[in-house]
Amino acid sequence: MKYLDYRIFMAAVALTLAGCDDAPTATESKAGPVDWPAIESPVRTDLATEQKVADLLAQMSVEEKVGQIMQVEIQHISPEEVKVYHIGSVLNGGGSLPNRNKHATPQEWLAMADAFYDASMDISDGGQAIPIIWGSDAVHGHNNVIGATLFPHNIGLGAANNPELLRQIGAVTALEMRVTGIDWTFAPTLAVAQDDRWGRTYESYSESPEIVEAYGRAMVEGVQGIPGTSEFLDVDHVVSTAKHFVADGGTEGGDDQGDAKISEQELLDIHAAGYKGALAAGVQSAMASFSSWNGQKLHGSKYLLTDVLKGRMGFEGFIVGDWNGHGQVPGCTNASCPIAINAGLDMFMAIEEWRDLYKNTLAQVNSGEISMARLDDAVSRILRVKIRAGLFEKGRPSDRGAAGQDGIIGQPAHRAVARQAVRESLVLLKNNGGLLPLNPSATVLVAGDGADNIGKQSGGWTITWQGTGNENSDFPGATSIFAGIRDALEQAGGRAVLSKDGSYSEKPDVAVVVFGEDPYAEGQGDIDTVEFEPGSKKSLALLEKLKSEGIPVVSVFLSGRPLWVNPELNASDAFVAAWLPGSEGQGVADVLIADADGNPRHDFKGRLSFSWPANPLQGRLNPQDEGYAPLFPFGHGLTYAGASSDLGVLPEDVPGVAASGGGDLDLFAGRPLSPWRLFVANDQSSQVISGYYAQIPGGGMTAELVDKDIQADAVKVNWLSDGDGYFFMGDAPAMDVSDQAVAGAALRFDLRVDSFDGEGASLSVRCGEACSRSLDIDVFLKASNGKGWTTVSVPLACLSNDEADFEALLEPFRFSVTGKASMTFANIGLVKSGENSGWCDPGASPVAN
Repeated sequence: MKYLDYRIFMAAVALTLAGCDDAPTATESKAGPVDWPAIESPVRTDLATEQKVADLLAQMSVEEKVGQIMQVEIQHISPEEVKVYHIGSVLNGGGSLPNRNKHATPQEWLAMADAFYDASMDISDGGQAIPIIWGSDAVHGHNNVIGATLFPHNIGLGAANNPELLRQIGAVTALEMRVTGIDWTFAPTLAVAQDDRWGRTYESYSESPEIVEAYGRAMVEGVQGIPGTSEFLDVDHVVSTAKHFVADGGTEGGDDQGDAKISEQELLDIHAAGYKGALAAGVQSAMASFSSWNGQKLHGSKYLLTDVLKGRMGFEGFIVGDWNGHGQVPGCTNASCPIAINAGLDMFMAIEEWRDLYKNTLAQVNSGEISMARLDDAVSRILRVKIRAGLFEKGRPSDRGAAGQDGIIGQPAHRAVARQAVRESLVLLKNNGGLLPLNPSATVLVAGDGADNIGKQSGGWTITWQGTGNENSDFPGATSIFAGIRDALEQAGGRAVLSKDGSYSEKPDVAVVVFGEDPYAEGQGDIDTVEFEPGSKKSLALLEKLKSEGIPVVSVFLSGRPLWVNPELNASDAFVAAWLPGSEGQGVADVLIADADGNPRHDFKGRLSFSWPANPLQGRLNPQDEGYAPLFPFGHGLTYAGASSDLGVLPEDVPGVAASGGGDLDLFAGRPLSPWRLFVANDQSSQVISGYYAQIPGGGMTAELVDKDIQADAVKVNWLSDGDGYFFMGDAPAMDVSDQAVAGAALRFDLRVDSFDGEGASLSVRCGEACSRSLDIDVFLKASNGKGWTTVSVPLACLSNDEADFEALLEPFRFSVTGKASMTFANIGLVKSGENSGWCDPGASPVAN
């Protein structure tokens, strides 16, 4: 077969585009003071592919071309609309599932994939048959699908330092995706996280550019297959995405979607490292970052998207946007953004307003605001990848390779790879007196809220976007950390006793306490300091209780980042950073429990790929930073083979430690914060809100996640019947907020009344099994109907003047309506009130600002 050197081909394209407003000029393309590397792609562009691209372009209408650069979320488009608008791609956002069914089977996923494909190939009304491509966030396995193998999140894999294992993980993930008919994963994340306060730190392999570069290459090769071999993008592999270009891990303060205020040299040396590896592996798509570089949004940066990534670095795939990210570019909206396409974005990721975006983009092409040359370049890049992926020849998704086959998703061989990854990712930080490995004949108390909680050990991006609202029953075939310890001990004559709160009837030989961060994703996981459980040390109390009872304590810490845990380290005899290990909890027991002879079955291999903080203010803590002074440095990790290390007593009274009690308390900040869950209900039944959509049986109430300030940070609740309906927060142990009540705290939330035809509306709290305090809010809701967002602040004193009512709060928030209404809620919490007075009259305004 004859091949065309891609650089020669692109030079020809550049000549063709010469004089076009959107093509890089000679000055813009010329190398500047920063020497961006030219990466030679191993994916060869052959003449047959280029001829097919040219033939298709020549036959496509402008409408078809604009359709190809649209990617639409599956909840907002039908197969018929795919056909009408010639849509080029769909995606399912995190927690967005076929038929809005959390427990959708692989066959249901496949049926939807077939329906979209069939619509894209239907040319009964004329036009070109161009197969659609479906993208999904399979970021630690095929994590949207029940029963899939879930690997440790990237931060744990970075600690394992085993690139070959990454190739295996990529291949397993691709194959499990193929069972459901999906062609494209939005992975790997190649951020080099520099500030651990960032909510996506766990999606970063390391603070070290070298590790991210090696891992980026290995993961792309695993997902796509090795270019030049028969496995490359065959029926067992999928298209990979390098994301998020560039410096999403370098924003000031670790602010998700924030601004990386850094030099171009730092941009290259640190944050471009993963892209060097991914491009060298032939990655076929890249995703633009939500974030900015020195004040300019990446979705609108022609210099970085076109001149650097496509030009100097030689990327020959296509660039897709992130969730309505184009709408954040100054001068743009979600429904109109020619700036992004002109900057080099090849495919919009569009949500609710995609129809207007399509129409506006079409008009902008017809007017010349977006040149035909730029549109053709974008469409050519998309078509080229679709051709390489074999989408024109492979037929319907259900006819491709492993599609629809039983026994592949979550199969034992795949789980064995994940179990190995868990073992190798664990980092031992403390082992006083050689407590570990544990005697296999011992009686072990396994405590903590993470002990038997597969959702917590798996973290965000797990079935639901935030990883919340899941039960162990949602993970068939998976093993909790407790179950892994139990099974290992039982095989050797020992015994494991599960007790979440650490209580027991017979004193155990040792306690293993599994605790840590609750699941979160993206901006909802951003924090102010890296202190664990600031202001409320419930996990520490459990450790100290067991320690005071003379029980040796092993801590297994679940987290998506290094956190300041000096008090917890002091209260532990041994301490293991387990990160977010995923579905195979046995991997923890493999390392913690000795064999029958008392020897380690597996040694600790994990080494810190992120520096560990010595105080809560060390959110940014990297070896190259001035004043670098970690508690544990990058690369640290104890082993059984090495000398035992006694940490002594670590300082706890250090700068940045939060005061305890009486402060602001978030209840819903883009996600319900543990232990709370959100529900919709009527008098007959209730339904937890997990994922993007919830509906009570019979359809009398629905709830869906929508965007307010960032992606899916608000809940839109619809009362659809004439009866009573409720939106509330509950399903948690009683919470004592009497300190806040005494301090004059207020219940505050953001509210948008979209429509209100009901009556009997009230805001209430449930202050015990037989205690409820409520406030009539009919007048306010009617006055706020259609007025947009407002912030409501209701002093707790308006609900009750008896502080005892707030000593055992079971429901801190309940909205009740009789009749039909639609309202959207965000940012629910208890906040300090300036004065213990305010809105107690239902006719008065509760607006705080």
